[in-house]
Amino acid sequence: MDQVVAVKAEKAPVGERLRRCKQETEKQQKAEEVAEKLEKESQGLIEFHKSYHELFQFFCNNTTIHGAIRLVCSKRNKMKTAFWSVLFFLTFGLMYWQFGILYRQYFSFPVSLNLNLNSDRLTFPAVTLCTLNPYRYSAVQKELDELDYITHQTLMDLYNYNMSLVQSKWAAQSTRKRSSRSLSHHVQRHPLRRHKRDEPASLKGNSPPVDKSDWKIGFILCNETNEDCFHQTYSSGVDAVREWYSFHYINILARMPNTKALDESNFENFIYACRFNEVTCDQANYTHFHHPIYGNCYTFNDGNNSLWTSSLPGINNGLSLLVRTEQNDYIPLLSTVTGARVMVHDQNEPAFMDDGGFNVRPGVESSISMKKETTMRLGGSYSDCTEDGSDVLVQNLYSSRYTEQVCIRSCFQMSMVERCGCAYYFYPLPSGAEYCDYTKHIAWGHCYYKLQVEFKSNVLGCFSKCRKPCEVTEYQLSAGYSHWPSTVSEDWVSHMLSRQNKYNITAKRNGVAKVNLFFEEWKYKTNGESPAFTVVTLLSQLGNQWSLWFGSSVLSVVEIAELILDFIAITFILSFRWLRSRQLPASAVPPAGAHDNTAFQPEPSGPSAPSRFTVEAVVTTLPSYNSLELCGRDRDAEIGLE
Repeated sequence: MDQVVAVKAEKAPVGERLRRCKQETEKQQKAEEVAEKLEKESQGLIEFHKSYHELFQFFCNNTTIHGAIRLVCSKRNKMKTAFWSVLFFLTFGLMYWQFGILYRQYFSFPVSLNLNLNSDRLTFPAVTLCTLNPYRYSAVQKELDELDYITHQTLMDLYNYNMSLVQSKWAAQSTRKRSSRSLSHHVQRHPLRRHKRDEPASLKGNSPPVDKSDWKIGFILCNETNEDCFHQTYSSGVDAVREWYSFHYINILARMPNTKALDESNFENFIYACRFNEVTCDQANYTHFHHPIYGNCYTFNDGNNSLWTSSLPGINNGLSLLVRTEQNDYIPLLSTVTGARVMVHDQNEPAFMDDGGFNVRPGVESSISMKKETTMRLGGSYSDCTEDGSDVLVQNLYSSRYTEQVCIRSCFQMSMVERCGCAYYFYPLPSGAEYCDYTKHIAWGHCYYKLQVEFKSNVLGCFSKCRKPCEVTEYQLSAGYSHWPSTVSEDWVSHMLSRQNKYNITAKRNGVAKVNLFFEEWKYKTNGESPAFTVVTLLSQLGNQWSLWFGSSVLSVVEIAELILDFIAITFILSFRWLRSRQLPASAVPPAGAHDNTAFQPEPSGPSAPSRFTVEAVVTTLPSYNSLELCGRDRDAEIGLE
């Protein structure tokens, strides 16, 4: 009976303890749920590592770059760690050295040359043919006669040579009184003189040395005040006489207001026969212009009418010309050669006979075979070429498309007008300018020859300003020669030509020449440029180097980028914390081990105080192991009593 009472007496405390154990268990579960909830809420969208060591260790353990994990797994062995660290960063250095070579090669913009052979009907080029000697035009006959007479006297004084004059009217009129502004007055300002080689030229009279091998001949060009003089001297007397005569001849031509006044061309008296593709040429197939030195020039197939095309190669499918080379009415002091001058060029390019022409010998049949070649360059960053010359800082004075020679001559002419006040007669006339003539511009010769020295030494910068065109068409020429007409046929050929053209050929063999121009083959070559190192090539080469040194992929590059961004973010966060800790006073810094709960205290309310969220911290004391054990015993006791 007493035992039953005792058990009943103990029953109440055990039940109470079980109830408390259940409450503690529920509180523990609630605390775990709150802690888990707070942990989830504390996780953000982007998380950063707490230190550089943690970042580096995470990267080495999870990266796909070969060899990086060896820096972590061998950290207990310092020798291995040092070895792999050196090897890893050395490999990185070698790889980026290769990257630098690839980038330098890419930004040098190399090109590849592409060679293409095309077979198609070929457009025949323009062909310019000149008489090689200037004609004695009637419009300037009087001035030329006077210049010849002065030259006759000069050669007599210098070389004791009696030159036979072509004309006879001036000799009868030479005793007439001339005005102070006549040609003789200007020639006396620029006389032809000779002196010893070791003595400078002077404006005084000629003093011929005893030894004729020591002669040096030339002429002096001075400014208007004769204070600055330019000595144009030559070792050859022939060159000196031709240059001196040409200088005065240009001044005579510059006085003509219109070059059409010099147009006294007679196509039939120069070109006896013209055939293309075995069809006779007519006047619509050529244009005429006058050259100061080469005389009358004729350009065939210049593009004014329908262009000639060659469907087949060979001498019978080209241009054949029979020209006269006699010099009855020509000026012997300007040209010392006989024959004709020929130049092959594109339709949209002017004929620069000094640069690309070749001479045709009298009594010879010249067969010129041609090969067409087109070069197309890449512009922009790949080369300094220009598409149409619109981006070149030189005005194009020619009525043609842009070429490098067109630009260079235009540049010199513009510099001539700017420095000398007049234009050189050999080049086109700029707007608002006039050609140089020493009756109006007394010292233009002095200015011109000094400017020529600056031009050739590129002081004017014309060779730097003028760039190559991006597309150039050239014709490679090969020549073959044979005597024409032959000895057995020259009599009847000369007779037929004399009857046909009503002109008596005095020199049967040396009075005519034949020229044949044709395409050598029915194909032409195109040289093109293409980029040798594109963006795709660069990425491929970079990927090859990356795979060679680390065996990785593009995603590995993303991992390195992520590592760099994390490193920057951690550096920023740590720097911000360090600056904030320096700004706080010493009393505000909590001691070690203390908890700073100021963030959980409510803010004072007021109209000026900003709204803030307050967070209540639920602190739950977890039950000890003994209490849990006690709850287990009580539960078992309760089950036994029941």
